[in-house]
Amino acid sequence: MARVFRYFFLVAIATAALATGSAFANDAKPLIFQDENQVAIRGYDAVAYFTEGQPVEGDPAYTAEHQGATWQFASAANRDLFVADPEHYVPAYGGWCAYGMAHGGKVPIDPTAWKIVDGTLYLNVNAKIQGWWEADIPGFIAKADQEWTTVQYQ
Repeated sequence: MARVFRYFFLVAIATAALATGSAFANDAKPLIFQDENQVAIRGYDAVAYFTEGQPVEGDPAYTAEHQGATWQFASAANRDLFVADPEHYVPAYGGWCAYGMAHGGKVPIDPTAWKIVDGTLYLNVNAKIQGWWEADIPGFIAKADQEWTTVQYQ
């Protein structure tokens, strides 16, 4: 029964995400969440979550390539911080939804639904799901970490 719920939950989330324009550019499901232009985390600056404490849209003038995706930054300084230590700034689960990952699937994200926990950036599909995830962050992280070991290559 739990597996059936998980399947329908992920289908519902993915359907909602597709309806809001977050479809993949092709049928391949990349390790890093990318929009239709192969830009990671919908063009938001991964470093700004840490340095400014908020989501900030990146500028196409400041980019870096990492793990097959283009990452955009609000400034050259943020780009340089990322290039110096990308693994510090890359969101958990390649930027896929943390709640979705806890339920075994790659679900697109809204970069404004975020939280840094123990120095790691976690993103979620929307504010409502973010609230559900925040109800048991340690439990969902433990589940998502376990799922990511197999889901990341699917």
